[in-house]
Amino acid sequence: MQAHALSDIGKVRETNEDSFVCRPPLFVVADGMGGHMAGEVASRMAVETVGNAVAAGDGAEPQALLTQAITQANQLIFRMSQDNSACAGMGTTVTAALAVGMRLYWGHVGDSRLYLLRGDTFAQITEDHSLVSELVKKGSITASEALLHPHRNILTRAVGTADQVRVDTGSLDLAAGDKVLICTDGLTNMVSDGDIAAILRRDDAGTALLAMLVARANDAGGLDNITAILLSCGAA
Repeated sequence: MQAHALSDIGKVRETNEDSFVCRPPLFVVADGMGGHMAGEVASRMAVETVGNAVAAGDGAEPQALLTQAITQANQLIFRMSQDNSACAGMGTTVTAALAVGMRLYWGHVGDSRLYLLRGDTFAQITEDHSLVSELVKKGSITASEALLHPHRNILTRAVGTADQVRVDTGSLDLAAGDKVLICTDGLTNMVSDGDIAAILRRDDAGTALLAMLVARANDAGGLDNITAILLSCGAA
């Protein structure tokens, strides 16, 4: 498995509030929120806490370990938001993946995403914890309308915004030729799933594919920070 990561500030934001860990076998992206650079603090705390917790929990069941790690990050971030007025209301998304052989375990809170590209199929594995995602599931709006909805950035679940958080977890078996993309919404709000898949199907190196994705997001406006990790599982 080859792993590559890229983070870009985009074309509008003054700071990059995304953080990531690309340190096999652990891969994490976090998209922070909150004023006065608090989002940057939250996302950095999240990836550092998850990284340390996973390293200390070697041998534990992977899904339980990811849940514990993200829960610990939630507690630390929430506590800081309560103790420091400059950090009030801060929070972050967290999407983390842990590779064990050719099986990938994941834990997820928020609207960053984990995708799997396998042959002709490009599938979103995680579920967005957002208002527009709930509206789409209810049939109130379409997926296309969700992309332009005025409240598309409102999360229904995040790390650090409450004293407790519910973590989604899952796993999938990987096969030769698979590609896994973990990314923040600075990419997915700017580039359609179809365009992302078309880029990932190219034979270019992982670093080049990520550069293409970031360039496409910036060409579309670059309204947010853009962070992506790409895992490539060798030739089919």
